[in-house]
Amino acid sequence: MAATVLASNKVCIIGAGCSGFTMAKRLKDRGIAYDCFEMSDDIGGNWYFNNPNGASSCYESLHIDTSKWRLAFEDFPVPEDWPDFPHHRQLLQYFRAYVDHFGLREMISFNTKVEHCMRRADHKWDVTLAGGETRRYSALIVANGHHWDPRLPDYPGEFDGYQIHSHVYRDPFKPYDFRGKRVLVVGAGNSAMDIASELAQRPIAKRLVVSMRRGVWVLPKYMDGKPTDKNVLPGWLPAGLGRALARAKIKSAIGRMEDYGLPRPDHEPLDAHPSVSGEFLTRVGCGDIAARGAMERLESDGVIFADGTKEEFDAIIWATGYKISFPFFNDPELIPEENQFPLYKRIVKPGYTNLYFLGLAQPLPTLVNFAEQQSKLVASHLAGDYAFPPEIQMRAVIAADERRHRGHFYDAPRHTMQIDFNQYVTDLLKEIGEGMKRKKVLQ
Repeated sequence: MAATVLASNKVCIIGAGCSGFTMAKRLKDRGIAYDCFEMSDDIGGNWYFNNPNGASSCYESLHIDTSKWRLAFEDFPVPEDWPDFPHHRQLLQYFRAYVDHFGLREMISFNTKVEHCMRRADHKWDVTLAGGETRRYSALIVANGHHWDPRLPDYPGEFDGYQIHSHVYRDPFKPYDFRGKRVLVVGAGNSAMDIASELAQRPIAKRLVVSMRRGVWVLPKYMDGKPTDKNVLPGWLPAGLGRALARAKIKSAIGRMEDYGLPRPDHEPLDAHPSVSGEFLTRVGCGDIAARGAMERLESDGVIFADGTKEEFDAIIWATGYKISFPFFNDPELIPEENQFPLYKRIVKPGYTNLYFLGLAQPLPTLVNFAEQQSKLVASHLAGDYAFPPEIQMRAVIAADERRHRGHFYDAPRHTMQIDFNQYVTDLLKEIGEGMKRKKVLQ
């Protein structure tokens, strides 16, 4: 007997993290009916510490690297008494206050996992929930995040000690006690530097080593007495000129990485996603953190580095990033390849213009309110005010945008979704205006 499908003209939102609930708020403002499904028992997604859905990468000491001046939603200011860089609990409290202030909570179905989404011949979406119920929607919005599916490298050999991905690291003492241990952190991104700086404190790790395949520029959280991201250049400034000015400022402020005891970067500042830390360089300079190069293989009691030397370790933390994953799709066109998933304005795949992806980018300086900007285009399209260009034009624009936002970055999985927030928003608002003109011509 075929399963019953509940049909509607509603929109379906998958996820109630900051991308999902800010989209819900935009739809509510426009009078567009929707259902929002969240597999956890509360909102917050990645910023919900110890989220029972297992998708949060928060650790106990985590403070966001984006300042409060940059992460606030447009119509909901952050508390005035916040520090410049709030703790994850403050951020979650802010999210909860936003959801409750705008009356969004009652429209979210908690503890409800989306198992499968299938596009029908008429382009509507059949969404099957974990309990077996299937509902039909006129459009689908994916807001499941991209910091939940850990990417682990494949090295030869086998390590017999304790090892985890940074995604499941919570604190220095449990479930594994790092005190007195020889610890290797693999990676040079923000999580790697935060965790390494925490564990390198003398009462904790006996020795802390960071393995870096290449040198990176480590940016401070403060510059000229204010949060560094308050110095972000405006979106209208030519990208090349803006980067040149920023590079000169960064080099003047922090000097050479090799003077701290780190490998010399093989690229210029801002040619990679910045690693931001207010503590890492000091820990390296004090000798609390030792920097090593790339690894070659694992041994039962340690690792062999690319220079042929061996070092013994008790624990390894893999801070090696995440994969883009949509476990509810089996359409080959919707499966990312090599961590790449190009989209028109980072929102829509050509040929799937009633399927919208939110927050699927690595924006500088912030991801928190990135989807709030994207929701403007999505809501305009769903309300019938905006029209996408022809597919051939969409594909040409995708290619041009990828070159513009990513062309100066070195090739790496962490840079497949890189964009400049200010430039992106300036371009997005322009595109919404152009799309509204296209819609009027079609009417």
